[in-house]
Amino acid sequence: MNNKTLNLLLSLIFFLLISCSSDHSTNDNRIVIGISSDVQSFNSLFAFSYEETVIADLLYPGLSDFQWNADRGELETHPMIAKSWQWSVDSSSIKFILRDDVKWSDGKKLTSEDIVFSYDIYSDPNVQSRFMGTFDQFFLEEDGHIDVQKSFKIISEYELEFLFPLGSTPDLFEIVVPIIPKHIFENIGRDEIGTHESSFNPVSCGAFKLKDWERNQTIKLEADSNSFLFQQGQISELVFKIIPDYTSRILQLKKGDIDLAEQIKVEDIPGLSVLENLSVKNIVGREYDYIGWNNIDVNKFEKGMLKPNKLFGSRNIRKALSMAVNRKEILDEYLLGQGMLAATPVSPIFKSSFNADVKPYDYNPEEAKRLLAAEGWKDGNKNGILEKGNTEFKFTLYYPVGNPLREYAAVIIKNNLKAVGIELTTEKMELGAFIDNLYEKKLDAWIAGFGVPIPLDLKPYWYSDPNTGFLNFSSYNNDEVDNILDQLETDITDEIKNEKFKKFQEIIHYDEPVTFLYWTPNIIVYNKKITNLKITPYGVLVHCWEWKIN
Repeated sequence: MNNKTLNLLLSLIFFLLISCSSDHSTNDNRIVIGISSDVQSFNSLFAFSYEETVIADLLYPGLSDFQWNADRGELETHPMIAKSWQWSVDSSSIKFILRDDVKWSDGKKLTSEDIVFSYDIYSDPNVQSRFMGTFDQFFLEEDGHIDVQKSFKIISEYELEFLFPLGSTPDLFEIVVPIIPKHIFENIGRDEIGTHESSFNPVSCGAFKLKDWERNQTIKLEADSNSFLFQQGQISELVFKIIPDYTSRILQLKKGDIDLAEQIKVEDIPGLSVLENLSVKNIVGREYDYIGWNNIDVNKFEKGMLKPNKLFGSRNIRKALSMAVNRKEILDEYLLGQGMLAATPVSPIFKSSFNADVKPYDYNPEEAKRLLAAEGWKDGNKNGILEKGNTEFKFTLYYPVGNPLREYAAVIIKNNLKAVGIELTTEKMELGAFIDNLYEKKLDAWIAGFGVPIPLDLKPYWYSDPNTGFLNFSSYNNDEVDNILDQLETDITDEIKNEKFKKFQEIIHYDEPVTFLYWTPNIIVYNKKITNLKITPYGVLVHCWEWKIN
């Protein structure tokens, strides 16, 4: 899983809350952050959940820093542990110059040895880290472990070079990982690190270090005055409080016991926005919902054959279905207009890559009926359901339990499709079974969502080869799209790359492999006492050590 894939899995949600009010009142330079569930480890190797990733990234910075440039709609790189770097002319190597003032929280200095060790251990199959399998740009051994001798050249304590095989096209977004301390982990069996005490009592080098962890209650990080990121006047303590119940979080926000929370429901905005101490921020553009249409016949696929789906195999049928669904009604009625209609899987936040000429299909049931009729679907027996030969246009639409928006949308979709002569039944499915069925391609139609990775990476979702397009649940197959996705991984200029992205959107819109519904909002509420807060699509806690308290 690489940074980008992590981000997609990362489509996962967290909440920030304050510690108990009596504790809160004792420290005016503290921000209490709430999360919906506890972490399993502080070790960056095993930070699989969103909550773990957020905290681990605060404890373990990487060689470079990434910040969201809202004007260009893309990430930009800045120095972090490395104060500078230089690519070779042919991008076959990169030389890093490290800061000489980066110390681990136990006082030891971070050196080039820590850098090499981190890549060694992240790629070790015995460790099964979160980045395992994402080091294709390096020299690899047969099991995917980075060949350390071929891939790194230590020049001095604070200078080293990364070497890449001929033909690779590495960039910083792909190769930068959080750095972990060699002196802590080098003598621990690699298959034992996950359960070793060092994974729960981290020796870190970020702006904060672990102060206290009360399982399923609070995680307290305190400012590390020895960190190279430490700034005078920064908040002294971050408290992550675990409160799984959404209603409890809202109540604590209103009471002032919680300083910041994400994924607030739109219906709670009016009650929160009227409170003088709170600010409401809505970020649209990282997650979208869609109706999945399996482009292949699921029964034939089970028998090892690839045949078009008898209902959804035609792009014109899929377009008709998109035109038949009143997506704006769902947006206005359930999301109170807080989201944005989607036309493709490329979000408008990616300003340089986004194709503004590609518009969402309008709600147009009459045009949907015309397209369906043109494809041979007609209600010959006048029973209200279209048929083609001996096949009636009826199917089951699945969606996972526990998502009220998708449950609401399923009702609207059912009514909309009935109006054009299509009968569907809706069925909830337990999340684990739902995901398993998607991977096994057992579903004809479903409602689900994806989180868009930053930097933008489309290949896992739309590439026809299932080994590469492992999230291409619809089995979409277009050679031109495959070719574009391949070219995006080659050494082409940003200008050409953006044109490729725009062409991709045109093709996807033409093929309409799924019905893109809407970009769902991530509503964040925070206490106005927090200043210098930069909420971007890349994250809320990014650079939180720069926060101040007014």
